[in-house]
Amino acid sequence: MTRPSWAPEGIDLDRPSASRVYDYFVGGMHNFEIDRTLARQIEAFTPNVAETMRANRDLLRRCVRFLVDAGIDQFLDLGSGIPTVGNVHEVAQARNPQARVIYADIDPVAVAHSRAILDGNPNAMVVQADVAAPEAILSDPQVRELLDFERPIAVLLLGVLHFVPEAADPGKCVARLQEAVAPGSYLAITHATADGQPAEVLEAQKLSGRTSTEIVLRGRDEIAAYFHDWALVEPGLVHLPLWRPENPGDVGEHPESSGAYGGLARKG
Repeated sequence: MTRPSWAPEGIDLDRPSASRVYDYFVGGMHNFEIDRTLARQIEAFTPNVAETMRANRDLLRRCVRFLVDAGIDQFLDLGSGIPTVGNVHEVAQARNPQARVIYADIDPVAVAHSRAILDGNPNAMVVQADVAAPEAILSDPQVRELLDFERPIAVLLLGVLHFVPEAADPGKCVARLQEAVAPGSYLAITHATADGQPAEVLEAQKLSGRTSTEIVLRGRDEIAAYFHDWALVEPGLVHLPLWRPENPGDVGEHPESSGAYGGLARKG
């Protein structure tokens, strides 16, 4: 296999990567046949998985556009994966070329690919970090170099908190991030849920327990509590397709089939 420029030396191209599988599901080009094969196997167990991932990515784009239009020019994207196919820096910098973005992911494969993709973009950087360790993120020299914590920042936790077990106290992790940012900042969360999901999808979810990234499905009230006392932006915490759709006709008859909730809140 010819190694493309975005796949640095040291990345094993003969093993599938969770980040590249996600990239495939959302329509990206940063994946290989071995990743696509695994994606098709996953989809055989959970037919709506691709729909959920695409709905999450579509919400990301709508959310970032909303935030830039609201005057936000700094983004901290945690659990970012590979920044491709209309990710935060592309959407934000298309509207404001000076927008600054820090990506953070615990997966070294995602981080290595990200560094190659972002090479030459001085306003977008990636760090390897765990959302369950917010102090390490907030004290990281690259984070502090690029982002000004005296000014509003958008903290993005899109599709990541359901990988944080209760033992790591996700609510406390989110609260520390909220505490660190200035008034006028925003917090975006999307989170997988069992609400409204058929029994076969819940059974398939149990397969994640065999991996190092088990998914914890939580209910709407549990997810809403992560925003703490910040004010939710309309329409509040809703199924992904219902969050400010660009075309209401695209929502479909069963928005709950996305299998996740999403919302955005502002610090007063």
